[in-house]
Amino acid sequence: MPAPALPAQDFTYDLLVIGSGPGGQRAAIQASKLGKRVAVVERKSVVGGVCINTGTIPSKTFREAIMHLSGYNERGLYGASYAVKQDITVQDLLLRTSSVMSHELDVVRSQLHRNRIETINAEAAFTGPNTVRLRDTRGSDSWRDVTAHNIVVAVGTRAARDKSIPFDGKRIIISDDILDLTEMPRTVTVIGGGVIGCEYASMFAALGVRVTLIDKRPRLLEFVDNEITDVLAYQMRQNRMTLRLGEAVSRVEKVKDSLGDRVKVTLASGKEILSDMVLYSIGRVGATDRLNLDAAGLSADERGRIAVNEHYQTSVGHIYAVGDVIGFPSLASVSMEQGRLAACHAFGIPTQSVPELFPYGIYTIPEISTVGKNEEELTQAGVPYEIGKAQYREIARGQIIGDEQGTLKLIFHLETRELLGVHIIGTGASELIHIGQAVMAFGGTVDYFVNTVFNYPTLAECYKTAAFDGINRLGAAPALEPKLEPAQDVGAVVA
Repeated sequence: MPAPALPAQDFTYDLLVIGSGPGGQRAAIQASKLGKRVAVVERKSVVGGVCINTGTIPSKTFREAIMHLSGYNERGLYGASYAVKQDITVQDLLLRTSSVMSHELDVVRSQLHRNRIETINAEAAFTGPNTVRLRDTRGSDSWRDVTAHNIVVAVGTRAARDKSIPFDGKRIIISDDILDLTEMPRTVTVIGGGVIGCEYASMFAALGVRVTLIDKRPRLLEFVDNEITDVLAYQMRQNRMTLRLGEAVSRVEKVKDSLGDRVKVTLASGKEILSDMVLYSIGRVGATDRLNLDAAGLSADERGRIAVNEHYQTSVGHIYAVGDVIGFPSLASVSMEQGRLAACHAFGIPTQSVPELFPYGIYTIPEISTVGKNEEELTQAGVPYEIGKAQYREIARGQIIGDEQGTLKLIFHLETRELLGVHIIGTGASELIHIGQAVMAFGGTVDYFVNTVFNYPTLAECYKTAAFDGINRLGAAPALEPKLEPAQDVGAVVA
């Protein structure tokens, strides 16, 4: 690890964070809590990065508005024609989205301010391993060089674009353009069956828009348990969505026909798909092209991502990278933890985290959440396991809320009965997953769910039902979980 070029006290900052998204925020706040001199550099006029301004927060709020106004959750009770509001407009959906975004922006600004973190509106580029040039982005040509003992790169990503596709932000768009739509399309073609593509495809379908989803892979979301994605595909088709899996796109072009201005997508197989709008969602690339990484001794791969070690250090030891810019899983929650861990390591603070138990939340309709291993991974690794499943329709709460398709699946070791994975699709999946996550973190077995009591009626009861189902598959009786000793002198520990 190279020694810093200057004594620590002579650097402008102890930590300079480039990017104000979730990873950058947490790195800066953690360093500030340790009494360090910290600054966050943000190229755009607002803080929060993609998460607050174009990605996580607006898309999830957009989804929530759709779920409410379309009456989607109540259709199982009141019929397919039920809706809170007829003729939902884009403006109806964006009203709620704008409000939440404004609130979250204010929260981030407040957090940075009260932790005495300097926020600099500038474009950053390395001029050396410890030196960064900050160019003003507010219309002037001014710039200044600053030095930092440690640097965290948290610049995030931007949507990938195919140069052969004539993007216009109206008919042919990327996900960032959805917030600028002025009218609701009648038909949409989504190119790309990754997380973002599946999320927006299912949102439009819930509004009654005819959606075609195209992906060259044979199934959706290949990192998710196969049985869960099968349920998602079934639900999508129930919402009149057409799935074109194993198909490649050869051309996208604007056309004009009897229905007006439209877009034609031609597949390599010769199929042609006409729609009012095309959403292109084939991955994202790291926003590293303006950082002048070479000057710091760094490099990025062909997708703009930076390689890091288990401590989120780059090849230059005092420079860290966190968040989407380092690649999978590209989740806001994981980025936050990476930022915290990077800042602690930079200043020699011991930390403990369990990356293999980071949960994934996918906000399709219905939503998906997963933690631990799936069946395919365990089969490939030769680990003997059994599963237990519960359907929401078996649970009183599932009947009350009208979700008859939800599924909770437990995977546990065949011999030790240790919980190895939890996979959920249905209402509240991203909240329910944390129960299984906690049990796995303490090495619990499937028997824990048999021997505990859940409130009634709740969806959490699915854990107990799934546990009984799994044990019945074994043909064995549930075992007694060892009792945990109560903590001693809790007050002292908290203090």
